[in-house]
Amino acid sequence: MRPMAPIALTIAGSDSSGGAGIQADLKAFSALGVYGASVITALTAQNTRGVRAIHWVPGAFVRAQLDAVLEDLDVKAIKIGMVGRGDSALQIAERLTGLEGVSVILDPVMIATSGDPLLDGDAEEVMRGRLLPLADLITPNLEEAARFLGDEAAAGDEAAMLDQAKRLRALGCGAVLIKGGHGGGAEAVDILWDGETQTRLAAPRIESLNTHGTGCTLASAIAGGLAKGLPLKDACRDAKTYLGRALAQADRLDVGAGSGPVHHFHDVWDES
Repeated sequence: MRPMAPIALTIAGSDSSGGAGIQADLKAFSALGVYGASVITALTAQNTRGVRAIHWVPGAFVRAQLDAVLEDLDVKAIKIGMVGRGDSALQIAERLTGLEGVSVILDPVMIATSGDPLLDGDAEEVMRGRLLPLADLITPNLEEAARFLGDEAAAGDEAAMLDQAKRLRALGCGAVLIKGGHGGGAEAVDILWDGETQTRLAAPRIESLNTHGTGCTLASAIAGGLAKGLPLKDACRDAKTYLGRALAQADRLDVGAGSGPVHHFHDVWDES
């Protein structure tokens, strides 16, 4: 009998256009040879141009989904994305408290690429005070890192990114990966701080309109690597390589008239 693929769980919102959230996470898991399970926190009516409406899943039902998965599946890694509301965030925090043998990656989704808010004030408070200390890794972008810390502006250089990463880790998480994709320059530089060492992850900046779901994809790819037993640094490095290729091949897809998705299956699909 062939061994079962490692299992990763995504806790996030559903993207009806398929480019971000639950759909992006499951695609990344699958592309990397990981079995994906899901807990849905919200249903969004959105496309490549923006979010039109959000239907929040009650916190009790978020908890019911989470209980059902964890009671039956041998989950090795959990990626938390859009939690949306305070009651959902609290239910997630309570269920994950004391959970052993599972890597937790928190991608603090606060605002959509279109500018639409995806997190209420109560959820942000629970995320900062309850979810962040449970995370082995958090993956904020430049704007999210600044908002978490109450800084007036996003980091403008690598020294400022490292400073923010150190202050974020002091809030209780295991490690911090600040993503520099929204910055400038010829390279997209991410900074990983694990409390002892800094790791600089750099890749050539890729110009493309199809960048929808990049943050979700990176975090879920890291979760996939951790589910397969990779050390944190290797999981982050491999995930950045995977995302870079998916982004470089994104223009092979013709999806929507706005910011389209990255190509999760760039190494799988034969489009000849």
